[in-house]
Amino acid sequence: MKALASWFHRRGWRELIIGIPYLWLTLFFLIPFLIVVAMSVATRTPTAPPFGYGGENPILNFEGYGRLFTETLYIRAFVTSLMNAAIATLFCLALGYPMALGLTRVSKSWRNILLMLVILPFWTSFLLRVYAWMGLMGRNSWFNSMLTDAWNFVVPQAYTLNSIPMMNTNFAVILVMVYTYLPFMILPLYANLERLDPVLDEAAMDLGSRPFQVFRDVTLPQSIPGIIAGGMLVFIPAAGELVIPSLVGNPSSPMIGRIISDEFAQVRDWPMASTVAVALLILMVGPTMLYARYQQKAESAGAEDKP
Repeated sequence: MKALASWFHRRGWRELIIGIPYLWLTLFFLIPFLIVVAMSVATRTPTAPPFGYGGENPILNFEGYGRLFTETLYIRAFVTSLMNAAIATLFCLALGYPMALGLTRVSKSWRNILLMLVILPFWTSFLLRVYAWMGLMGRNSWFNSMLTDAWNFVVPQAYTLNSIPMMNTNFAVILVMVYTYLPFMILPLYANLERLDPVLDEAAMDLGSRPFQVFRDVTLPQSIPGIIAGGMLVFIPAAGELVIPSLVGNPSSPMIGRIISDEFAQVRDWPMASTVAVALLILMVGPTMLYARYQQKAESAGAEDKP
């Protein structure tokens, strides 16, 4: 007992603190994921729950995984989800990078105020913000009228519009996703850019580089980790988004989150819904793990190069 108490005194608290995240991931990620994987190889039945194994049904049924590559509905949903998420991520980067860079160049008093403004939307319900955009994109809204007037001013008279059809389109989905996930791009970029040494920019300027050259050759390469981190924080949830496409998207061109929801709740094909969920998770987690491994190798190589 004394030896056990001595070991716990020396290393027990450290092992306990390290083990808590692993316990959390096991209970709330690994076990649910294994349950979903098990359901994905089950067979749909009229029972409750609506799936089964063995008996009249095969023990392992991989029919759902075959349907992913043969049925147009799932292929189109994956393509639509990836395209919308990629476009939203690029727009978030185009808007978020100058904002994050600007946050690092202002005084600390203004920086705190601007950071508060960046996270201010989180103080409002996500659903309310989506409904607000639904009102703005309506045919009779001031926002739609303003864009319509601008369109009619630019294009020839033969192409004038009474209103711009924005609701129930991919444009609406991308617009609301950019608004929703923009802070997830700004904050990692700001954290990365704020750590950069401004002396490097000053040295490049002293050597004759112009501001754009300094940004291209010094600032941008050093901010790649922040760009990748922000891109993942935007792309991964955007690709599996359910609420935004359901409220403002086109029902005839659903994203993959809507497909999973419909398969579970309406069609009650739990094995197929689980199959789609597993495929989406692999599609999202695979590149993340490859990037983490690449970063680990890069850090190891950098540590070996140091004297």
